[in-house]
Amino acid sequence: MKIDDTQFQIDGATAIIRLNRPDQLNTFTGAMGRDIERLYRRCDADDSIRAVILTGAGRAFCAGADLSGGADTFAPQDAKTFSAAAIDFPAWEVRKPVIAAVNGHAIGLGLTLALQCDIRVMAREGKYGILQTRRGMVGDAYSHWTLPRIAGMARAADILLTGRTFTGDEALELGVASRVVPAAEVLATALEIAADIAANTAPLSVAMSKRLLWESLSLSPAEVEKRETELHHKLMSHPDAVEGPMAYLEKRLPRWKGRVSDETEQD
Repeated sequence: MKIDDTQFQIDGATAIIRLNRPDQLNTFTGAMGRDIERLYRRCDADDSIRAVILTGAGRAFCAGADLSGGADTFAPQDAKTFSAAAIDFPAWEVRKPVIAAVNGHAIGLGLTLALQCDIRVMAREGKYGILQTRRGMVGDAYSHWTLPRIAGMARAADILLTGRTFTGDEALELGVASRVVPAAEVLATALEIAADIAANTAPLSVAMSKRLLWESLSLSPAEVEKRETELHHKLMSHPDAVEGPMAYLEKRLPRWKGRVSDETEQD
């Protein structure tokens, strides 16, 4: 029986997407990309899902693109259909927090996929890098957009232009990792973060904040102030703006009424 290269499960209010080619260190295929896109869209539309975790099976997160094609790996593609994006619906489009539980090595496309996520919990023992310049290519999956925003231009240049690898501890120093823990603790840490989000944060507040956060570096301070003010007006008229303070004062978990699916447009 064929085992799916991408697995999906629900743990409470958390969805877990697992790259499942452990014998190949979860090297990435086009089919996996289509699976992740479909599952991201499912998570975005399902109000019962409050957070998403992307992780890998075995000892690696994703060792990059599948190079089994050898010299044909980077053969010319149809200009009308090929995209270096890897996924047509990236993690930042999901209106819930997406946590990369980077349980081991993340190389090339493996790391650039993790950069699309909101939070990265990375294994201390892992090796990381965007090696494409050492393979005759350039970084993919929007890495020239995500990495400067996450780590800054100088550090992005260090990573992208040298194609060097680095450790989990250096990933934290570079600002690439949100947290670094032993590999055996990566998924548990991500699940803990996801459970805290699900229990304590308002779905609409998170969705609106996430969108503005990803957009913010292309906006001026005045534009950010305008957007924040607009979002405050939207949320101040919502029952959750009463529930949040009352739950805090009454020392109980909040009972949110807002649903992301009720807000088809956050602008």
